[in-house]
Amino acid sequence: MIARAGAAVIVLLVTAGAARAADPAPPGLTNTRFDEDYRYLLDPGARTGAFWEPFKAIPVTPDGFVSLSTGLEARLRFEGVRNSGWGQDNPRNDAYGLWRALPYADLRVGPGFRVFGQLILADAVGKLDPLAPPDADRIDLMQGFADLNVPLGDAQGTLRVGRQMLAYGSERLISIRYGANVPRSFDAVTGIVRAGPWRVDAFLGRPVRVAPKLFDDERDGQRAAWALYATRPLDLGWGGSAGLDAYYIGYRNQNATFDAGAGREQRHTLGTRFFGKADGWDWNWEAMGQFGSFGSGSIRAWSLATDTGYRMSDLPLQPRLGLKANIASGDTNPRDGTLETFNPLFPRAKYFGELTPVGPYNLMNLHPSVDLVLSDEFSLNASAIAYWRESLDDGVYDLTGGLLRSAAGSRSRYIGTQGELVLSYSNGRAFEGLVSYSLFRPGPFIKDTGPAKTTHFVGMEAVFKF
Repeated sequence: MIARAGAAVIVLLVTAGAARAADPAPPGLTNTRFDEDYRYLLDPGARTGAFWEPFKAIPVTPDGFVSLSTGLEARLRFEGVRNSGWGQDNPRNDAYGLWRALPYADLRVGPGFRVFGQLILADAVGKLDPLAPPDADRIDLMQGFADLNVPLGDAQGTLRVGRQMLAYGSERLISIRYGANVPRSFDAVTGIVRAGPWRVDAFLGRPVRVAPKLFDDERDGQRAAWALYATRPLDLGWGGSAGLDAYYIGYRNQNATFDAGAGREQRHTLGTRFFGKADGWDWNWEAMGQFGSFGSGSIRAWSLATDTGYRMSDLPLQPRLGLKANIASGDTNPRDGTLETFNPLFPRAKYFGELTPVGPYNLMNLHPSVDLVLSDEFSLNASAIAYWRESLDDGVYDLTGGLLRSAAGSRSRYIGTQGELVLSYSNGRAFEGLVSYSLFRPGPFIKDTGPAKTTHFVGMEAVFKF
């Protein structure tokens, strides 16, 4: 009997230890916040005493069937720029602070329904006029939507209606614009189906037009987007992990402007992305084709984007050597009725780095880099970028699609060279920061078409989340 009792105690201890080891880990902090599920904390035994846990999974009903999670992101950022736009912008030199706060509340009712709301409070301090729309939004609704989850046989479906952040794949085409002071959101209807290894999203919506005053943001009546996006993991067979995306994105802009002219743009994008990690290697390769109409003519454009790296984990500082190579088509003849300028639609901010003076329109670039792990908290990235025009008959654009320099003034292909250093810091879940320095030295095309001073840029930021 004593032996049996001792064995039973051992079994209970082992079982308890296994149960504790199997306790859910806290979800990773995301930029959109709505994918974080803290309902495991409804079990008091799952709490560890972390400072943020009392704000999560607060029971609204005694049984926890209705629960509320709250959280906040606060960011402080300093930027200084000299010779903005290579000396053509007004103001040319500036130094200023940016701040934003993104509080949210997530109300969940059982497994089938939830309401998510998030405000934004953001402004610029000391920045010379004019302010850009992503700089300030003194208080407004960043996100506000309802989810309805329903079983679909062996699959699971979600219907999401309201103001929401949308981000897909590498965020080359649909992005939340997280690096800007005011992120991007859409007034949209989204359907999500998870079936086996597949996740398929479909959405229809309009981007939200940012305005600086109180609760004055509204949907953009000039632009609309709709999409079907499918993704799944892949079994490589030799270890590692990989995934495959395939998508269609539709886009309409009632008043689009390119070097070839202005008109109504209706564009369709078909694309695929292959990404993964294995044996120290990582890769993210994407191919996109576009067709549609522009004014009375047609659209035929394309882009290829690659990011390949290898991390030498056995060496001191664990260096990762990387190479990004991108090409986005430009218009070869502005008078032939076919627009060949690739449009990245709603691209991520900081597209090529902390300094992104040009956007992925009519562009070729090579971007070698090295990442060093200095400690558990600090990492250092050094990179250089060379930019060329893909077509000599098309100009150079900024990240929003605004024409910076027309092709009419030069037959040179080379745009310029960029260098950048970024020191990053991360401490646990709650805090991260960075310090960066970038410069852009103009090439022959910029020198031929206007002011051509070297641009210098400094950035510093601190982000707190819970």
